[in-house]
Amino acid sequence: MCIRERGKEKPDWLSRALARAGAMPQDEADAAIKAGRVTVNGRVATTPLTPVPPDAVIKVDGHPVRKGAPTHVLAFHKPAGVLTSTARQHRTGTVFELLLPQLPLELNRFTWHAVGRLDVDTTGLLLFTNDDKLVAHATSPETNLPKRYVATVFSTADDAKVEPLRQGMMLDDGPARPAMVRVRDEHTVEVILTEGRHHQVKRMLGAVGLPARALHREAVGDITLDDIPEGGFRLLTDEEVREKLNYSGRD
Repeated sequence: MCIRERGKEKPDWLSRALARAGAMPQDEADAAIKAGRVTVNGRVATTPLTPVPPDAVIKVDGHPVRKGAPTHVLAFHKPAGVLTSTARQHRTGTVFELLLPQLPLELNRFTWHAVGRLDVDTTGLLLFTNDDKLVAHATSPETNLPKRYVATVFSTADDAKVEPLRQGMMLDDGPARPAMVRVRDEHTVEVILTEGRHHQVKRMLGAVGLPARALHREAVGDITLDDIPEGGFRLLTDEEVREKLNYSGRD
Protein backbone atom coordinates (compact mmCIF):
# COMPACT_ATOMS: atom_id res chain seq x y z
CA MET A 1 0.00 0.00 0.00
CA CYS A 2 2.92 2.26 -0.62
CA ILE A 3 4.76 3.54 -3.62
CA ARG A 4 8.48 3.66 -4.19
CA GLU A 5 10.57 6.69 -5.02
CA ARG A 6 14.31 6.28 -5.67
CA GLY A 7 14.34 2.95 -3.89
CA LYS A 8 12.48 4.19 -0.79
CA GLU A 9 8.90 3.60 0.20
CA LYS A 10 6.73 6.62 0.81
CA PRO A 11 3.12 6.81 1.99
CA ASP A 12 0.36 6.21 -0.52
CA TRP A 13 -2.93 8.08 -0.21
CA LEU A 14 -5.82 6.24 1.35
CA SER A 15 -8.34 5.94 -1.47
CA ARG A 16 -5.69 4.73 -3.89
CA ALA A 17 -4.33 2.29 -1.32
CA LEU A 18 -7.79 0.75 -0.98
CA ALA A 19 -8.13 0.46 -4.75
CA ARG A 20 -4.65 -1.05 -5.12
CA ALA A 21 -5.55 -3.62 -2.47
CA GLY A 22 -8.72 -4.59 -4.29
CA ALA A 23 -10.95 -3.54 -1.41
CA MET A 24 -13.11 -1.42 -3.72
CA PRO A 25 -12.77 0.83 -6.79
CA GLN A 26 -11.30 4.24 -6.03
CA ASP A 27 -14.56 6.17 -6.47
CA GLU A 28 -16.27 3.85 -3.97
CA ALA A 29 -13.29 4.20 -1.65
CA ASP A 30 -13.65 7.99 -1.74
CA ALA A 31 -17.29 7.68 -0.65
CA ALA A 32 -16.52 5.13 2.08
CA ILE A 33 -13.80 7.35 3.53
CA LYS A 34 -16.00 10.44 3.53
CA ALA A 35 -18.74 8.42 5.27
CA GLY A 36 -16.33 7.59 8.13
CA ARG A 37 -16.23 3.85 7.38
CA VAL A 38 -12.43 3.63 7.10
CA THR A 39 -9.83 3.67 9.85
CA VAL A 40 -6.04 3.94 9.66
CA ASN A 41 -4.24 2.59 12.73
CA GLY A 42 -7.48 2.72 14.69
CA ARG A 43 -8.41 6.30 13.83
CA VAL A 44 -11.25 7.24 11.50
CA ALA A 45 -9.97 8.89 8.33
CA THR A 46 -12.35 11.20 6.48
CA THR A 47 -10.07 12.46 3.71
CA PRO A 48 -9.28 10.31 0.65
CA LEU A 49 -5.81 11.88 0.47
CA THR A 50 -4.92 10.74 4.00
CA PRO A 51 -1.31 9.44 3.88
CA VAL A 52 -0.96 5.71 4.49
CA PRO A 53 2.48 4.65 5.86
CA PRO A 54 3.81 1.26 4.66
CA ASP A 55 3.10 -0.43 8.01
CA ALA A 56 -0.37 1.08 8.54
CA VAL A 57 -3.37 -1.08 9.46
CA ILE A 58 -6.41 -0.14 7.39
CA LYS A 59 -9.92 -1.33 8.17
CA VAL A 60 -13.21 -0.84 6.32
CA ASP A 61 -16.32 -1.29 8.47
CA GLY A 62 -14.04 -2.86 11.06
CA HIS A 63 -12.61 -5.47 8.68
CA PRO A 64 -8.85 -5.43 7.96
CA VAL A 65 -7.78 -4.73 4.39
CA ARG A 66 -5.01 -6.95 3.08
CA LYS A 67 -1.82 -5.17 2.13
CA GLY A 68 -1.21 -5.27 -1.57
CA ALA A 69 -2.93 -7.32 -4.23
CA PRO A 70 -1.78 -9.56 -7.06
CA THR A 71 -1.39 -8.13 -10.52
CA HIS A 72 -4.36 -8.92 -12.74
CA VAL A 73 -4.48 -8.38 -16.50
CA LEU A 74 -7.52 -8.62 -18.75
CA ALA A 75 -7.40 -9.12 -22.51
CA PHE A 76 -10.36 -7.30 -24.08
CA HIS A 77 -11.53 -7.42 -27.71
CA LYS A 78 -12.32 -3.79 -28.48
CA PRO A 79 -15.00 -3.15 -31.09
CA ALA A 80 -15.06 -0.06 -33.30
CA GLY A 81 -16.99 3.00 -32.17
CA VAL A 82 -15.99 3.19 -28.49
CA LEU A 83 -13.43 5.38 -26.77
CA THR A 84 -10.45 4.22 -24.73
CA SER A 85 -11.50 6.64 -22.02
CA THR A 86 -13.32 6.74 -18.70
CA ALA A 87 -15.72 9.43 -19.98
CA ARG A 88 -18.03 9.24 -22.97
CA GLN A 89 -18.14 12.06 -25.50
CA HIS A 90 -21.62 13.05 -26.63
CA ARG A 91 -23.18 9.73 -27.72
CA THR A 92 -19.90 7.83 -28.06
CA GLY A 93 -19.48 5.22 -25.32
CA THR A 94 -16.32 3.91 -23.69
CA VAL A 95 -14.51 0.61 -23.35
CA PHE A 96 -15.13 0.74 -19.59
CA GLU A 97 -18.88 0.83 -20.16
CA LEU A 98 -18.54 -2.43 -22.09
CA LEU A 99 -16.00 -4.15 -19.85
CA LEU A 100 -16.94 -3.38 -16.25
CA PRO A 101 -20.51 -4.78 -16.27
CA GLN A 102 -19.09 -8.15 -17.37
CA LEU A 103 -16.62 -8.53 -14.51
CA PRO A 104 -17.31 -10.96 -11.67
CA LEU A 105 -17.46 -9.52 -8.16
CA GLU A 106 -13.92 -10.57 -7.28
CA LEU A 107 -12.57 -8.48 -10.17
CA ASN A 108 -15.02 -5.60 -9.95
CA ARG A 109 -13.47 -4.38 -6.68
CA PHE A 110 -10.33 -3.16 -8.43
CA THR A 111 -9.65 0.08 -10.25
CA TRP A 112 -8.82 -0.86 -13.84
CA HIS A 113 -6.39 0.97 -16.11
CA ALA A 114 -6.29 0.65 -19.89
CA VAL A 115 -2.79 -0.32 -21.05
CA GLY A 116 -2.27 2.23 -23.80
CA ARG A 117 -5.02 3.37 -26.14
CA LEU A 118 -6.77 2.37 -29.33
CA ASP A 119 -8.45 4.98 -31.51
CA VAL A 120 -12.24 5.05 -31.53
CA ASP A 121 -12.39 3.30 -34.92
CA THR A 122 -9.54 0.84 -34.22
CA THR A 123 -10.46 -2.68 -33.16
CA GLY A 124 -8.61 -5.53 -31.48
CA LEU A 125 -6.62 -6.35 -28.38
CA LEU A 126 -6.69 -3.87 -25.51
CA LEU A 127 -5.24 -4.86 -22.14
CA PHE A 128 -6.51 -3.69 -18.76
CA THR A 129 -4.75 -4.05 -15.40
CA ASN A 130 -5.11 -3.11 -11.75
CA ASP A 131 -1.32 -2.53 -11.60
CA ASP A 132 -0.25 0.93 -12.76
CA LYS A 133 3.38 -0.23 -12.89
CA LEU A 134 2.42 -2.73 -15.56
CA VAL A 135 0.91 0.13 -17.57
CA ALA A 136 4.26 1.92 -17.46
CA HIS A 137 6.11 -1.30 -18.34
CA ALA A 138 3.94 -2.14 -21.33
CA THR A 139 3.75 1.36 -22.80
CA SER A 140 7.37 2.47 -22.35
CA PRO A 141 9.43 2.39 -25.58
CA GLU A 142 12.38 1.22 -23.49
CA THR A 143 10.59 -2.06 -22.75
CA ASN A 144 10.57 -2.95 -26.47
CA LEU A 145 7.29 -4.82 -26.08
CA PRO A 146 5.99 -5.45 -29.62
CA LYS A 147 2.46 -4.55 -30.69
CA ARG A 148 1.17 -6.16 -33.89
CA TYR A 149 -1.36 -4.34 -36.06
CA VAL A 150 -3.08 -5.25 -39.30
CA ALA A 151 -4.16 -2.37 -41.54
CA THR A 152 -6.56 -2.51 -44.44
CA VAL A 153 -5.34 0.17 -46.86
CA PHE A 154 -7.02 2.01 -49.71
CA SER A 155 -4.10 1.97 -52.14
CA THR A 156 -2.17 -1.01 -53.47
CA ALA A 157 0.56 -2.11 -51.08
CA ASP A 158 3.88 -3.67 -52.04
CA ASP A 159 7.31 -4.10 -50.46
CA ALA A 160 8.74 -1.02 -52.15
CA LYS A 161 6.06 1.22 -50.66
CA VAL A 162 6.44 -0.05 -47.09
CA GLU A 163 10.26 -0.12 -47.08
CA PRO A 164 10.53 3.35 -45.43
CA LEU A 165 8.64 1.95 -42.41
CA ARG A 166 11.27 -0.79 -42.09
CA GLN A 167 14.09 1.73 -42.25
CA GLY A 168 12.62 4.16 -39.74
CA MET A 169 11.02 7.39 -40.84
CA MET A 170 10.46 10.96 -39.75
CA LEU A 171 7.00 11.90 -38.53
CA ASP A 172 5.77 15.33 -37.54
CA ASP A 173 6.51 14.58 -33.88
CA GLY A 174 9.98 13.14 -34.46
CA PRO A 175 11.66 10.03 -35.84
CA ALA A 176 9.81 6.71 -35.69
CA ARG A 177 11.70 3.53 -34.93
CA PRO A 178 12.09 0.93 -37.68
CA ALA A 179 9.04 -1.32 -37.77
CA MET A 180 8.65 -4.91 -38.83
CA VAL A 181 6.33 -4.84 -41.85
CA ARG A 182 4.80 -7.60 -43.96
CA VAL A 183 2.53 -7.15 -46.94
CA ARG A 184 -0.12 -9.83 -46.52
CA ASP A 185 -1.89 -8.92 -49.75
CA GLU A 186 -2.23 -5.82 -51.88
CA HIS A 187 -4.66 -4.19 -49.45
CA THR A 188 -3.50 -5.68 -46.12
CA VAL A 189 -0.32 -4.67 -44.27
CA GLU A 190 0.97 -6.07 -40.98
CA VAL A 191 2.97 -3.63 -38.85
CA ILE A 192 4.81 -4.46 -35.61
CA LEU A 193 5.91 -1.52 -33.42
CA THR A 194 7.82 -1.28 -30.16
CA GLU A 195 6.49 2.21 -29.45
CA GLY A 196 2.97 3.57 -29.53
CA ARG A 197 2.56 7.22 -30.36
CA HIS A 198 -0.72 8.93 -31.29
CA HIS A 199 -2.14 7.48 -34.55
CA GLN A 200 1.34 6.13 -35.28
CA VAL A 201 0.49 3.25 -37.60
CA LYS A 202 -1.99 5.36 -39.54
CA ARG A 203 0.50 8.21 -39.87
CA MET A 204 3.33 5.94 -41.00
CA LEU A 205 1.19 4.27 -43.63
CA GLY A 206 -0.27 7.59 -44.75
CA ALA A 207 3.23 9.00 -45.21
CA VAL A 208 4.00 6.34 -47.84
CA GLY A 209 0.71 6.72 -49.71
CA LEU A 210 -1.16 3.87 -48.01
CA PRO A 211 -3.94 5.52 -45.98
CA ALA A 212 -5.63 3.06 -43.65
CA ARG A 213 -9.29 2.23 -44.14
CA ALA A 214 -9.36 0.03 -41.02
CA LEU A 215 -6.90 -0.89 -38.28
CA HIS A 216 -6.92 -3.92 -35.98
CA ARG A 217 -4.45 -4.82 -33.20
CA GLU A 218 -3.77 -8.54 -33.12
CA ALA A 219 -1.20 -8.83 -30.33
CA VAL A 220 0.63 -7.13 -27.46
CA GLY A 221 3.84 -8.96 -26.59
CA ASP A 222 2.91 -12.60 -27.10
CA ILE A 223 -0.69 -12.07 -25.97
CA THR A 224 -3.24 -12.50 -28.77
CA LEU A 225 -7.00 -12.29 -28.97
CA ASP A 226 -7.36 -16.04 -29.52
CA ASP A 227 -11.11 -16.77 -29.46
CA ILE A 228 -12.24 -13.74 -27.44
CA PRO A 229 -15.44 -12.48 -29.10
CA GLU A 230 -15.77 -8.81 -29.98
CA GLY A 231 -16.64 -6.93 -26.80
CA GLY A 232 -15.57 -9.86 -24.60
CA PHE A 233 -12.61 -10.43 -22.30
CA ARG A 234 -10.55 -13.07 -20.53
CA LEU A 235 -8.30 -12.97 -17.47
CA LEU A 236 -4.65 -13.70 -18.23
CA THR A 237 -2.80 -16.23 -16.12
CA ASP A 238 0.16 -15.25 -13.97
CA GLU A 239 2.36 -17.24 -16.34
CA GLU A 240 1.10 -15.29 -19.34
CA VAL A 241 1.77 -11.98 -17.61
CA ARG A 242 5.27 -13.10 -16.65
CA GLU A 243 6.33 -14.82 -19.87
CA LYS A 244 4.27 -13.15 -22.61
CA LEU A 245 4.39 -9.59 -21.28
CA ASN A 246 7.81 -9.96 -19.62
CA TYR A 247 6.45 -8.55 -16.37
CA SER A 248 7.36 -9.95 -12.97
CA GLY A 249 4.91 -7.94 -10.88
CA ARG A 250 5.09 -5.08 -8.40
CA ASP A 251 8.33 -4.57 -6.52
